[in-house]
Amino acid sequence: MPSRGKSSNEPFRWDLVGPDPLGRLLEDSAPPSLWFLDALVACAAKVVARSHDGRLVFVGRSADSIFDLLSGVFAGSSRRDHLGRLPFSFRGDASTLSRREVREARVLLAACGAAPEEMARAPRPVTFVDLVARGYTFTNLYRLLRAWSDERKRPWAELRRKVRFVGITIRTKTSPKTWRWHQHADWTTELTARSVANVSLDERVWCYLGNDQPKLTRSFRPELWVLREADGPQHDDATRRALAEAVAVVAAGRSRQTKMALRRVLMREPAYARPWLRALVTELRTSGAGA
Repeated sequence: MPSRGKSSNEPFRWDLVGPDPLGRLLEDSAPPSLWFLDALVACAAKVVARSHDGRLVFVGRSADSIFDLLSGVFAGSSRRDHLGRLPFSFRGDASTLSRREVREARVLLAACGAAPEEMARAPRPVTFVDLVARGYTFTNLYRLLRAWSDERKRPWAELRRKVRFVGITIRTKTSPKTWRWHQHADWTTELTARSVANVSLDERVWCYLGNDQPKLTRSFRPELWVLREADGPQHDDATRRALAEAVAVVAAGRSRQTKMALRRVLMREPAYARPWLRALVTELRTSGAGA
């Protein structure tokens, strides 16, 4: 597995599966209400199934709870290194980024295994995951990757099979007139037919994760990419609430109940016919039995 690390100024976030000590930070915290857990489990399972066995890279902060849940599910399994985060928040136009900002964006991409050279030789694709409304963040990521590939003289025909995008959208009634973000993003036609997928999520849960949920990290916008000051852990009330919820989500992911619920959703997905997903379902059954 290629080594990956943080860029020098990425926002601090606790490793909730590893050895990061929390000390007495949550000693007085009330147990969080994971009212959204069932919807989160179903969504996480579909994200995995529709990743085409890609390494999941969660963009920004909106889908942090899905990352945390799967971190708990996959802890100690063969897929524990198949998860990553990309601290990236930018809804503008990638063409307006300065040369320095582009350089720092590439540092962030390289840190999560998405440099052109690494993607070209990686055994599995990189699958970017994010909550999507209009798809602006995915559009900017794609343009940065494509420009970087062209600059390195990497044939896009080679790399287009090594990148995937899974958008988590608000669940709506399906009709021919339903607005779908990927149908209005012209760059998606430059990828393979399987490279863009969607997972729908209940509107209340989507809005909580995307708009209302307290987050463990600051939003990482372009003006912060170029700074050299790294932040440390925060201990304010909002951060402690976010931390308590994230810790509870990871713990839920480790539980047998969650692993079995995840398995049930995975087995209903069309991708269950693929050997990689059948192997994962078998591994979850084994690890769930001992949880």
